[in-house]
Amino acid sequence: MGDQEPAIDPSRPVYVWQQVADHIARRIEAGELRPGARLEGERELAEQLGVAVGTVRRAVEDLRQRGLVVTLPAKGTYIADRADS
Repeated sequence: MGDQEPAIDPSRPVYVWQQVADHIARRIEAGELRPGARLEGERELAEQLGVAVGTVRRAVEDLRQRGLVVTLPAKGTYIADRADS
């Protein structure tokens, strides 16, 4: 794991929120985040990835548009069941 590139690299010519969204999408595709699983909270994700909460919020919005996650107000964000999309 030591030779792996950092998940988020602000120096790359890609928006940081896009990197966060792609990182989470890869976790979903790899089966690390399964359908129905609750995604970590925005604050927790921001801390883990070393980015601002607003950046995570924008990334989650992107993932919702891609149909990868669903957000239930006051409950959380969950990995979407691909069969439904």
